[in-house]
Amino acid sequence: MATLAGLVVVLALAALAFGRATPGDLRDQGPTRAVTPPPVPQPLWPKLPTSPPPATTPAGATQEPPQPVPDLTVPGHDITAVDVRAVLAKDPNAGPEERQALDSCAGCEIRVPEFRDLSGDGQPELITVVTTPGRVVLHVYALAGDRLLPVLQVHVQPAFSAATVGTDLWLYEPTSAYARTTSLYQWNTNRLVLKERKDEGVGLLPPTGPDTAAPESGAAPVRPTPFAPKQPAPGVVVPSPRAARPSSSPVAPVAPFAPFASSAPIVPSAPSAPAVLPEAKR
Repeated sequence: MATLAGLVVVLALAALAFGRATPGDLRDQGPTRAVTPPPVPQPLWPKLPTSPPPATTPAGATQEPPQPVPDLTVPGHDITAVDVRAVLAKDPNAGPEERQALDSCAGCEIRVPEFRDLSGDGQPELITVVTTPGRVVLHVYALAGDRLLPVLQVHVQPAFSAATVGTDLWLYEPTSAYARTTSLYQWNTNRLVLKERKDEGVGLLPPTGPDTAAPESGAAPVRPTPFAPKQPAPGVVVPSPRAARPSSSPVAPVAPFAPFASSAPIVPSAPSAPAVLPEAKR
């Protein structure tokens, strides 16, 4: 036994000397990589309400390289310092309705620009919307040196909403209370282009079935009248509930029934006849 115990000690020391680890030991694999959370939607103009209908006009972008806005330079290469009204006034792509909005016409609006990185180069792009009585146009401008490039111009409905997810630009245009059109724009070398457009249902499904048909105008709703007495068919004789019983002896008339009278039974009065006395016992 002493020899066996010594052998076990020698084997344990040998395992430690050669650095053999028993199963289940913890090992330090070095520092772990930082976890980057996925991008989440960041709404543009979140305080503005959204409502129908959808956009049916395709994106106005082309594959040709955009040309800088003429006679316009960006001071200090800072796109956030640009006067958006000056940009729209010099942009040859802006239509006459948009130029009219620069004069503060009735129902016109030029939204305060938002700045998001949509090209993935670390520099933000300028996003603005021009609202006119006839149309609504979304513009996106990118900075190239000290010049501005119009990288997207798309007509949208007045009640649209927008958001960015990473470098993706999403436009949402509800068609009704039950559906909306979603458009995805992504950077493609030198501009934003439409990558996906789909119609999707939102909220509850519209009512269906024969029960949802509207009632005819002027027709009064028919309401049941519970506990209504049935009327006999024409020509049918209904027997009286208190039919007289045939009898050979005269019967005094019975007093009529009073439904709300005392609960004591009603006893018919005896017929008037001479009283007969019993014969006395002898």
